[in-house]
Amino acid sequence: MSNDNDKDDELPALRRMLTEQMVLEEIPISRTTLYRLERAGKFPRSVYVSPNRRLWFRDEVAAWQAAINDNDERNPKRGRGKGRRRRSGA
Repeated sequence: MSNDNDKDDELPALRRMLTEQMVLEEIPISRTTLYRLERAGKFPRSVYVSPNRRLWFRDEVAAWQAAINDNDERNPKRGRGKGRRRRSGA
């Protein structure tokens, strides 16, 4: 006979999930940028928990945030945007 407590021990730990609004409160980017980054594979993928409800795992968003701290975008050697021109005389 099996014990119900044994079944509980086999379950994975619950991971906290964030709504779009919660993500945007923590990460100060626009909604459009959020989805653009996700589509490009530069932000954690969301999961649909119902046909109209999309959520992100908090630990994945936190890991992404830690990773961008290591790869600071203010690096002077990074490429310029395609719409920007070099300043003359600089």
